[in-house]
Amino acid sequence: MHSEVDRIAQPWGERTPYDRGGTRSVRVDSYLAPGVTADGVRRWVPTASLLHSNGDAMDIAVADGRIVGVRGRAGDRVNHGRLGPKDLFGWQANHSPDRLTTPLIREDGPLVPCDRDTAMERIVARTRQLLAERGPDALGFYTSGQLFLEDYYTLAVIARAGLGTNHLDGNTRLCTATAAEALKETFGCDGQPASYTDVDHADVIALFGHNMAETQPVLWMRVLDRLAGGDPPRLLCVDPRPTPVARHATVHLAPRSGTNVALLNALLHEIIRTDRVDHAYVDAHTVGYEELAARVAEFTPARAAEICDVPARKITEAAELLGGAERLLSTVLQGVYQSHQATAAACQVNNLQLIRGMLGRPGCGVLQMNGQPTAQNTRECGADGDLPGFRNWQNDDHVADLARVWNVEPSRIPHDAPPTPAMEIFGKAEEGDIRLLWISGTNPAVSLPELHRIRDILGRDSLFTVVQDLYLTETAQFADVVLPAATWGEKTGTFTNTDRTVHLSEKAVDPPGDARPDLDILLDYARRMDFRDKDGGPLIPWHDPESAFRAWQECSRGRPCDYTGLTYDRLRAAGGIQWPCTSASPDGTERLYTDGITWAAPETCESYGKDVMTGESMTEDDYRSLNPEGKAVLRPADYDPPEEPTDDAYPLQLNTGRTVYHFHTRTKTGRVPQLNAAAPEVWVEISAGEASRHGVAEGDLVEVTSRRGSLRGRLRVTDIRDGMVFVPFHYGYWDTEEGDRPGKDGGRAANETTLTDWDPASKQPLFKTAAARLTLVERAGEEISPAPTTTASAPTGPCRAPATTGGAGAMAGQAGEA
Repeated sequence: MHSEVDRIAQPWGERTPYDRGGTRSVRVDSYLAPGVTADGVRRWVPTASLLHSNGDAMDIAVADGRIVGVRGRAGDRVNHGRLGPKDLFGWQANHSPDRLTTPLIREDGPLVPCDRDTAMERIVARTRQLLAERGPDALGFYTSGQLFLEDYYTLAVIARAGLGTNHLDGNTRLCTATAAEALKETFGCDGQPASYTDVDHADVIALFGHNMAETQPVLWMRVLDRLAGGDPPRLLCVDPRPTPVARHATVHLAPRSGTNVALLNALLHEIIRTDRVDHAYVDAHTVGYEELAARVAEFTPARAAEICDVPARKITEAAELLGGAERLLSTVLQGVYQSHQATAAACQVNNLQLIRGMLGRPGCGVLQMNGQPTAQNTRECGADGDLPGFRNWQNDDHVADLARVWNVEPSRIPHDAPPTPAMEIFGKAEEGDIRLLWISGTNPAVSLPELHRIRDILGRDSLFTVVQDLYLTETAQFADVVLPAATWGEKTGTFTNTDRTVHLSEKAVDPPGDARPDLDILLDYARRMDFRDKDGGPLIPWHDPESAFRAWQECSRGRPCDYTGLTYDRLRAAGGIQWPCTSASPDGTERLYTDGITWAAPETCESYGKDVMTGESMTEDDYRSLNPEGKAVLRPADYDPPEEPTDDAYPLQLNTGRTVYHFHTRTKTGRVPQLNAAAPEVWVEISAGEASRHGVAEGDLVEVTSRRGSLRGRLRVTDIRDGMVFVPFHYGYWDTEEGDRPGKDGGRAANETTLTDWDPASKQPLFKTAAARLTLVERAGEEISPAPTTTASAPTGPCRAPATTGGAGAMAGQAGEA
């Protein structure tokens, strides 16, 4: 069976139904450049998606030394051949004519081209100067969730053992820091307990702040195929917007922003009140049940309804759905992680799973989802505020073991304080403490909150900024040195998706000009800095991706994320394999915690935990007194109202988020014709009731203003809850030419308006907690909103906006089983 489908108009393709517990069929999605046929492809090179966290396995089509298309890999466990819109079309960004092809340095004002030696020696000279004058605390690194495992591990060794700085974090701090923290708080260690295959077995799937349809479209296809088959799962959706998930939900709860803890406490209250608790499981595998039950005892649905502005009966219905599940799978994403009381709320989802005994069995588990494709690797490798291998920075034995792996003295690895999270790194640069900041593969001049402050920090003469990227991004325009990097398809390495599946991505083509793989850049820097171990040998002895991977295997040996059973050859032969993969589990591990809570004992845990309300770190003694038997910890939380409430001047809650057609700040997807045409400009969403109250209508140009800044966009009227305004965060300045900045007429970046605030435990910025107002700038006339009609931004009622389609240029193949 073969067909072609407009994958802009139909982002999730056609259905291939299957029953609960059944076998999912193969459907190979593909897209080739116009004029290219399968016969014209010279090589198919294996890789996986680098534009979301699902890890969709695919092959890159190569002809005449260029990438000319992709196809899904039929035999892979993650996607069985299916691809999402960004998978199918995103590769075209590699060929963008504005790719950086030569290094740039700042000379008396402007950035000018130079050779690689000049650029690298300028970085090395400034590094040595700052080490001599100020010490390692003057150096900071801010990396991405889009590099490869080998890159992150090398960066971690450079920063922690080479330079001795604690200032290393990634933009995964913006999207998945709360996922990691919630897993550590509950299970003592990072690592997703569940597997994507749990979708095949669950009878209830609960999605908390997770617009899976747009953030993990291929995983949503799996859910849609289950919904179309026999014995479909029932869905609980917690989201203030009318997402595709909400439209398929048995129960949809649309709470006020910042009230997730109140809602979850009421759900826990009802499950405990109706005794839907698996007491045998709780007694055997958890601590803290009595305190949890006492804390939620007074949190009735009626009380939560007042706080959340959700009908009490709907909360009761949701609790009945959760309490009656035979096999419950829960997923969590940015609607929790980027909102008020993020870690506290995410831990309550873990609590729900645990008191119901829904863990470690097919269809039973929790996925504290990742937003970025290699976010899991930043956490494993120690590039995002943790020590490599999920080691505990407070545990001297763990630090000594890491020092053994690196052949350095333990004192060389900074561990007298927690690793510095991203927002504090920028704060230290603002204060003048950090004088060199190396930014790789990310665009904080668009993605961080309160952008006028970030621009001020990046523009300071006291800060020497290195940017390693593909394009002259908004951030690169501030740099003192710009290093052109190779990207997906132009280099080799591994990366790990949300459910711990490791894929190998092979080099398919050469990078353009003088662009180099991130690993090569880091190894070059290490060589020039001449980092040495305690015996005088090279601190970093590896020289290419495969030898870097072998070094990482040794670092992971015996740790929760054990890779010792994996090799490049095994990944080439088998496709995706889940860690831990060892001699005892050579085919990988589908689910964690199938026989107890493995890594929560005080001697082995990655973290002793924090107070989820205040963020205060627990000591080893605190943890030992709480958890002497190494069980999962049920961590209760009280509800606190958001820090910035609405008022007469700012009556709307501001919510930012994503669309299926774009990734992060559009540095790649904005350069892809099909994806850019589907969502070319920022838009603003409010409900019909709010539109009436504000005297505005579909297509009007409106301004959204907070206490920090403003932006402008065309209005889309949707079924979003009243009292809220939504803006997608992907869009940068009106014009990205060097020197252009938002002016008095406003910009289009949502983060002009967001506030500098973060969760006390995970340190993740809170992008969904600001108060805002909306004003009319001009009537629509013939203008229409650029918001897609196919997704959560679908209009309510009659609308002049044409249906979002891709036309002939977006027709992709679907080859399925007959």
